[in-house]
Amino acid sequence: MSQDESTDTGGDAQPAEGETRAGFVALLGEPNAGKSTLLNRMVGAKVSIVTHKVQTTRTRIRGVAMEGAAQIVFVDTPGLFRPRRRLDRAMVAAAWGGASDADIVVLMVEAHRGVTEGVEAILEALRERLSPGQRVALAINKIDRVKAEVLLGLAKSLNDAFPFERTFMISAEKGHGVDDLRHWLADALPAGPWLYPEDQIADLPMRMIAAEITREKLTLRLHEELPYQLTVETENWEDRRDGSTRIDQVIYVARDGHKGIVLGSKGETIKAVGQAARSELVEFLGRKVHLFLQVKVRPNWQDEAERYSEMGLDFRDGG
Repeated sequence: MSQDESTDTGGDAQPAEGETRAGFVALLGEPNAGKSTLLNRMVGAKVSIVTHKVQTTRTRIRGVAMEGAAQIVFVDTPGLFRPRRRLDRAMVAAAWGGASDADIVVLMVEAHRGVTEGVEAILEALRERLSPGQRVALAINKIDRVKAEVLLGLAKSLNDAFPFERTFMISAEKGHGVDDLRHWLADALPAGPWLYPEDQIADLPMRMIAAEITREKLTLRLHEELPYQLTVETENWEDRRDGSTRIDQVIYVARDGHKGIVLGSKGETIKAVGQAARSELVEFLGRKVHLFLQVKVRPNWQDEAERYSEMGLDFRDGG
């Protein structure tokens, strides 16, 4: 997208150049730290899938939030964890890539879990991987789960371990403290023209957002390891003359047994997933949606470069 295209929003005029700020903010943390929930709240719309299962965010999803004359482009990175599989390694590489490219990094730590081994590993990596002078803030999330004295002790121990520029106490789910964080980020971003049209909330292609919505519904319905053994791709997207959209998606699984689980007895599971995904797509797109799902077995999909490209990951990073 050219700069001319990105500033012609068709809506309210952008303030004169020099008055605006824009930049990238990377949200880092362990799996389930609340990054996707915070991103969705900041943007004011659902652009990242949220489930109770860890490691559900696979791509660096960019959500765009406006705050006064500032445009904050959030990078919701995959959770940082010890990678075991090729896909895991690619996800972790994407997370650190998002952090190193960002103007500001926000480390999210769960208040009730405190300084875990995973948090300690992230702190060590922050010292090694980030550029000198890169701005890093701390957001202690889920503050409603612990008492005030515990929060203060956690904030002190984390700031003793790393020189955070600012510390915020937040509840991404309930919204507590989120406005303060957004205001600070807006003021801290570098001056410059906006990077996206004012009314754009994410830079993921619609095909990928649609695939993520379906994958979320699968993740919520399936148990144990199966959600990590499947991926969803939008194979065809057709905007019809009657104003509706036809979307054809493929769910790739690793084993024949997994296909049966995804389909469910008499196709009940896949039907329920399709209905839930279609309902959310209708709300998201504001039009009628015809969603068609099929399940295919691809035993080695996690070793296919094309699958990684569809997820916005670099296949080589998993090597």
